[in-house]
Amino acid sequence: MKAPVSNSIITRNLADITTESGNNVYEAISIISKRANQLSVTLKEELNEKLAQFATTVDNLEEVFENREQIEISKQYERQPKPTSLAIEEFINGEIHFHTPEIEEEQPQPTASREQR
Repeated sequence: MKAPVSNSIITRNLADITTESGNNVYEAISIISKRANQLSVTLKEELNEKLAQFATTVDNLEEVFENREQIEISKQYERQPKPTSLAIEEFINGEIHFHTPEIEEEQPQPTASREQR
């Protein structure tokens, strides 16, 4: 079972984040940000699917009303930890699988030789 992720801001030691992966700070932050974007898209799609049940085609302001279920669903998503916090926890716990493409070694370019006169 996963440990609950805090909804509040937590100060992180960057040394802990970089030692987990053996990467430098920039690589770790890049990996975390890409995972946070994935989580954000997933959560947004889930929320939109749930709220689509309450969508109406009427644009008349007189017919707009509060729907308690819709409000509760929105509040539930607002109370969830932010995608960035989830991504950081996943990274620290080693739950994110990533690979870095190997950098191709540059081949020395052949130099043009001058003809001797």
